[in-house]
Amino acid sequence: FWDFLILFFCLPVVIFNEITKKRLLGDMSCRIVPFMEVSSLGVTTFSLCALGIDRFHAATSPQASTRPIEQCQSIIAKLAVIWVGSMTLSVPEILLWQLAQDTSPVSGGVTEFCTMKPSSNLPESIYSLVLTYQNARMWWYFGCYFCLPILFTVSCQLVTRRIRGTEKKSECRGAKHSQCESHLNCTIIALTIIYGLCTTPENVCNIVVAYMSPDMSKQTLDLLNLINQFFLFFKCSVTPVLLLCLCRPLGQAFMDCCCCCCEGCGPDTTSSEGSADSKLKTEMSSSIFFDKPRETPPPLLALGTPC
Repeated sequence: FWDFLILFFCLPVVIFNEITKKRLLGDMSCRIVPFMEVSSLGVTTFSLCALGIDRFHAATSPQASTRPIEQCQSIIAKLAVIWVGSMTLSVPEILLWQLAQDTSPVSGGVTEFCTMKPSSNLPESIYSLVLTYQNARMWWYFGCYFCLPILFTVSCQLVTRRIRGTEKKSECRGAKHSQCESHLNCTIIALTIIYGLCTTPENVCNIVVAYMSPDMSKQTLDLLNLINQFFLFFKCSVTPVLLLCLCRPLGQAFMDCCCCCCEGCGPDTTSSEGSADSKLKTEMSSSIFFDKPRETPPPLLALGTPC
């Protein structure tokens, strides 16, 4: 949903600015667009960390059948923490950017652009905090929004694989369950790889600009900023598609929902026949990243090995 907000609001503003050299919505867009873009990085970062914790919890659960169903209130609470935390960490972006105007040397017209300069009308204490954030912004980006999700995901995957390797030596688990767990882990790894590839150019550009900005022209800096923004838009476009393609139950539920909306489905004679299938699909789609308790396996015979 946050990726949709980025594409719906930020992308038209950036394209409009590049075509007309006028800032859509004026000074407000200069503050809201960076705020939403940084919040998007935070939402993705903390979501990947939460998914890594969930996969680790699934691997270390003593008995999968005793795990309680993840309640809707619990999931909403986790999403609220992720969203509110990401938006809170992005508040300095609102105070950091402002609208500026310049005369184009080519056309002679007035062009509008956003500049990273705190307003002098801010209180002294807030102004000093915003300046501190501006000076540490590059390394904050690199540490929190790049290194944290990658290192966290890699660490959780390594620990999970080690635990699963130990379990396979001591007991034989169902091949279908093991394949499902492996598929979910691959999905998280794929999301992390896409995120890392799309945020690497921005971090590289930030480091280069921080140490070489006096030697670079304004046109070069604007081009680098535009490239960084479109990498973010690319990430927001690819991530939902990748998630729907890799998570087959989620993708199937999404397609069923779209077909249901397009056909205007309602109660008919076939609804009772497909109730069992729809219930099964709903249960599968709701357990994409949160394990549901599985049925207790049948008792083992007195003779023979557990395998």
